[in-house]
Amino acid sequence: MPKPPAKSAPVASDTASIAQFEQSLAELETLVTRMEAGEMSLDESLRAFERGVALYRSCQATLGQAEARVKLLLDPEHPESARPFAPDAEP
Repeated sequence: MPKPPAKSAPVASDTASIAQFEQSLAELETLVTRMEAGEMSLDESLRAFERGVALYRSCQATLGQAEARVKLLLDPEHPESARPFAPDAEP
């Protein structure tokens, strides 16, 4: 089976995707902080929760795509055989 063609350096869409992820994560953190403060009305809390769920899903999708890319880079022939990263246990 032929190897897939090598990809060049990240393109503008990769940079935009990273920026969008970071922006979404920052907005999600802000929403959580505001909600934890407990000063929002019920309606505001529901809207914030809905927005937070959408942001969470967007971030998860981006992370899933990044994981797939890493697996492909580690073993282009068998990306499904890549094992998840397991950090060392803390002392």
